[in-house]
Order: sequence, then structure tokens, then C-alpha cells
Amino acid sequence: MALNLNIGILGHVDSGKTTLAKTLSEIASTAAFDKDPQSQSRGITLDLGFSSFSISTPSHLLDRVMVDKFQYTLVDCPGHASLIKTVIGGAHIIDMILLVIDVTKGIQTQTAECLVIGEITQKPIIVVLNKIDLIPPDKQDHFIEKVTKKIRVSLKGTIFKDSPVVAVSVNPNGEHQGLTSLINQISESSFVPDRQSTGPFLFAVDHCFGIKGQGTILTGTVLKGCISINDVIEIPVMAIERKIKSIQVFRKPVKCISQGDRAGICVTQFDSKQFERGLICTPRVANYIYCAIIPINRIKYFKYPINSRSKFHVTMGYETALGTITIFAAKTTEDFSFDVDYEFINNLNPIFDESSQDIQYFALIEFEKPVLATDNALVIASKFDVSTSSNTCRIGFWGNLLQYSKDKDYSTIFLPKLKVYKVKTKVGSIERIVDDNIAIVKNMFKKETPLDSFIGLTVKTSFGDVGRIDSSFGKSGKIKVCFENSLNGKMRDIVDKKNMDSDNRNNKVEIILSFKKYVFDINKRIYQ
Repeated sequence: MALNLNIGILGHVDSGKTTLAKTLSEIASTAAFDKDPQSQSRGITLDLGFSSFSISTPSHLLDRVMVDKFQYTLVDCPGHASLIKTVIGGAHIIDMILLVIDVTKGIQTQTAECLVIGEITQKPIIVVLNKIDLIPPDKQDHFIEKVTKKIRVSLKGTIFKDSPVVAVSVNPNGEHQGLTSLINQISESSFVPDRQSTGPFLFAVDHCFGIKGQGTILTGTVLKGCISINDVIEIPVMAIERKIKSIQVFRKPVKCISQGDRAGICVTQFDSKQFERGLICTPRVANYIYCAIIPINRIKYFKYPINSRSKFHVTMGYETALGTITIFAAKTTEDFSFDVDYEFINNLNPIFDESSQDIQYFALIEFEKPVLATDNALVIASKFDVSTSSNTCRIGFWGNLLQYSKDKDYSTIFLPKLKVYKVKTKVGSIERIVDDNIAIVKNMFKKETPLDSFIGLTVKTSFGDVGRIDSSFGKSGKIKVCFENSLNGKMRDIVDKKNMDSDNRNNKVEIILSFKKYVFDINKRIYQ
């Protein structure tokens, strides 16, 4: 019996990730080591690859688990900039990260993006300095020490500042160096993950293929719960349910699997060509959604503004879809609630503002097509349309799913419940004072503006007098304002002098109207 840990192998393209996976592995899955013909022809990893190796249970964990060995499933991730969404999709299935760095090049753009993914998912990292064979033997120690110091400086402001660094060479055409040290470090860094074998079953399928005479094999990783032979699973993307015929874990038949396990599930009466990647689950656990609300956790390395009504590439699980965001906020530490009023935010500037620490920002995401989601799913928003040659982080923000709508007509069913307001201001000037408490105001409204919604609203003068809009006055958009107290004497002098003396025409008393309009209010009502 073995306990499984999933280790993601991440890093910049050509840093040697696949070669490292091949060198460490004892068992390869059907999708390991760039078996795809296109990967071989292009010479780069295009998709997630899976393989495994085992060691005796680490000594520091012997008193915590009743297993005689640990199995490590290696998830070989692409390093090319254009494939970062595949890496983001694979991040939700891993427990630990091997961050592979070409020792001759140091931290590169996609290395940094992999660090961001590690911070979002809160996974421990082992930094692997690869290709040390490219350094002359008499200079290796000094060079490795120098690069390690640079990496320590880069990691200083992250949660990985104390992460171990191991130097290796896994050149396929030469002798390996440092491999034993790396395996020992993996053993020392191993931990007992928090696994939950109860609750609904959720399985991330990364490959699908048919075997003649047996059925269709769905290979992937258990995200939640457990499942056994003869249980029924749903394939939401096809809206079908199927009974499990058999289960294997790296070619070994088993009766059941639970959270964290890498497995192949066999079902029948299902064409493998109809499904490639996605979620399968306990029936009715996953839903297609049209919009979502998440808290905004901004990535500090993202140097672009995050604007309301802008589009982001939004990743949940293996699926990435374009979504238009609306930002809103409140001074609260509480979770999102439909009972709270939130202010519409036009943009979040890249510069961090300390005064915003007590403000919770949220994003409404409206998807261009429905996406499959589960409760509390991790959502990562990126800008993949930014040039891959720009050498900047493209991952913008992240959060866990708080609310969502399954209704296609969400704009009339879901959105009106969302109390997001904009503060509007209209400014006019006093044309003349009728008596101590009444004034006629011009230039606040156009003549075609319907004024019924504004009658009774409170206004203030630039001198602090408080009044309310009593009625329209004439047909040119003027209004009559009634004040609570007698108007300020100095203000009256300015208005009277302006009307008498042409040299004072530019001296005017402003009347200011502030009000709220709720962005998603179907009736477009006005509130104060």
C-alpha cells in the first residue's frame, strides 16, 4: 500500500523538465514524455505528461502514516509561454512543485509565472538547478553558489524564500549528477496531504482513449471524494451518466480511489473521440455557469491596470474562457453578500495603495460561453493576449468562486440581486433667489431630461446650504429648490451682485446633487 503525492514539474521552456521526469520515473502513463507526435516534431512539451516513481516512506512520516512507501506522480507541464493556461489548468491537481531552472540562464519569464501559480495554489517548492554539466567542473561549485544567491534574492519577497535548492544534471546523453540529492530532498520535503475521502466525487480527466473489447479509459486525478467500481459518474460536458467498469492506478487494478489518486477509470458505451479533457463527477455536482463572483486577489507582478468592462482569460480547472469583468468593493472583511451595497470601481491601478487594505474588492465575471464549475472552485484570470515577448507576468488576479448563475437569462434573474452602485454628481448654479428659502437653479439638467425621478432629492450649495428639489421650473430644464433654512447671506450677495453687475457674471453659486444609481437595476431607479 502506498500514499500518493502529485508533483508538478514546472519551469521555462527548454529547462529540461521532461528529461528530469523521464530520469526520475519508474512507470510512465500513456501520456508521458511527449509521446504526442506534434510534441516530438516540435521538440517541446505541448501537454501535461504523467509518470511515477516510489520510495520507502520518509522516516519523519513513519509515525503518521501506515504505509510502507510513497508514490510520487510526476506532472510534466509545458514551459512555452503560449501554453501557460495548460500549466494553470494542471496546478489544481498537484501537491508539490519542482521548479526547474536552467542554471546557465537563471529565472526567466515563465519561471516567474510558475512561481505565481505556486503562490496562488500555496504549494511547497523545491528549486532544481538543472544542466550543471554545462559548467566546467572546476567552476561548478562557485557558479552554483552564485546562481543560488541570485535565486534567494528573487524569492525573498515570496512564500518560497526558504525553499530548498538542489543542483542536478540529467543530460540524456551523459551521466546524471545530483539525482540522489534531489530524491533525498523530495523525501525530506514530503508531507501527509489533507485528503478527504467523503463527499461528492470530482475527477480531473486529462486524457481519454479507447481499448478494443474493454471500453473507454478516462485518466486523471481525483480532486475530491472517492469512487468505487459499479458506481455511477456523470460526464457533464456530454450530459450523460455511465457506470464504472474497472479502475487502475498505474496499471494495477484497484476497487476504489480517493482524493489525490492518479488513476484510469474504464466505462463502456462511450466514444473516446467525443471527450478529451475536463471534469467527471458524482451526478449533478458540476454546473455550467454564465457568470460568477469572486474576491479579487491581485498578483503584485501584474503591471497592467485591471479595468471594469475589460476582458480576461479565466481559467477554472482545465477550461479557459473569455470573460468580461465588473469590479466592485466595500469596506468590509466579511464574505460577499447580496444584502450589502457595493461601490462600482472603474479600475484597479497597478500601484498598491495602503489605504485600500481594509477594502474588499470583488469581480463579477460574465463569460462569453458557459463554463463548467463546482462550488468554491479556484478561478485564475490572465491576459494571454499580451505579447509573449513582453517579459511581463500575464496572470492578473485570482479568487475562489463565491456565487454564480446557471441561468442563461442571468442578466434579468441574477444580476438585479447584485447591489452595485455608481455615485453620480450633477452640478448647476443658482439663477435667482425667489425668497429666503427658495431658489431657481439652471444648468443642472437638460431640457429633455425627465425630472420626475429627481423630485424630492437633497442638494447642497457650495456654501453648505441644504435643500431639496421641489419641482421643475419652466420647460428649459430649470428646477425650483426649497432650502431647510434661510439662505446664506454672503451667497445671496454674490447672486444679487452677479445679476446686477456684468463684471461678476462668472461668480456663481453652485448647487450640487449627488445620488446613487445601481448598475444592474432593471428599473434604473435613483437613490440617495
